Amino acid sequence: MRRLFWLEVLRALRRFPAMPRHWMVKSEPASYSWEQFTKDGHAAWTGVRNFQARNNLRAMKTGDIVLFYHSVTGKEVVGIAKVAREAYPDPTADEPGWDCVDLVPAKPLKKSVTLAAIKAAPTLKDIALLKQSRLSVMPLTAEEYAVILKLAA
Repeated sequence: MRRLFWLEVLRALRRFPAMPRHWMVKSEPASYSWEQFTKDGHAAWTGVRNFQARNNLRAMKTGDIVLFYHSVTGKEVVGIAKVAREAYPDPTADEPGWDCVDLVPAKPLKKSVTLAAIKAAPTLKDIALLKQSRLSVMPLTAEEYAVILKLAA
C-alpha cells in the first residue's frame, strides 16, 4: 500500500515539471557580446575554467532562464537567454572534467540594468554578482531575477 502511494506521488510530479531556475552568465562584450549572441542565434557556453562556475553549468537544466551580463566594459545585464542543452564536455578544454551548456537568446531587456543599479537595490545586496564578482556563471534566486527584471522595465 505504501509503495503504491509513492508511485502515485512520482507520477504526479512528472506531470508538473520543476519550475525553471534562474542564472546569470557574464561575458566581456569585446570577446562575445549580446549582439553577437543574438546574431548567432545560439552558443555553446565554453571556456569556463572555474570549478564553482563549472558546477553551476552542470546544475543548469533545459529551459532554465539565464540573464546575460556584459562584464568589464558596460557592466550591465542586457538580455535574457534560455538553456537549450544541458551540460556536456567542453570541446575547447585541454583536459577532461570541464563542461559547457548551449544557450539561446530569448529577448533583450527593454532597459539594461547597470551594476550601479544592482548595487543600489537593497534586495540585491546578497546577489552572487556582488559577493563573488569574479564568478562567471552564478545562480539567482527567483526574487533576485524578478527585481532585475523590474529594474529593466
